[in-house]
Amino acid sequence: MKIKQTILAMVLLSIISCLSVFSLPAFATTCAGVETSVISCDGKETTSDLKETGLWQLLLLVINILTAGVGIMAVAGVVYGSILYSSSGGSPEQTKKAIGIIINTFIGIVAYALMYAFLNFIIPGGLFT
Repeated sequence: MKIKQTILAMVLLSIISCLSVFSLPAFATTCAGVETSVISCDGKETTSDLKETGLWQLLLLVINILTAGVGIMAVAGVVYGSILYSSSGGSPEQTKKAIGIIINTFIGIVAYALMYAFLNFIIPGGLFT
């Protein structure tokens, strides 16, 4: 049980460190007079084009972080299920649990992909155009 907790803590720590290092730009800009490094609005708050606002950039940042998080957790789920499966030693109970973890991971990937496709369909012009 202690190995599972250690692996989970290491995965969570690596996710948080990767997101903090790679998701935020290293430069600071101003948005409505406030210095920020997450979004830059360049005084375009009153524009009619939604894609030029700071809120749109923040939405894209959140979706990118969620996509990276889902990808990392999917890899971790498959690796954990594989280790569980290979160490089952022929135990049907352990094998069933491992296969369930792997199947649930793939169901989660498909569900996220469908949600992402739905967002691209609903938002005019898609998310990244």
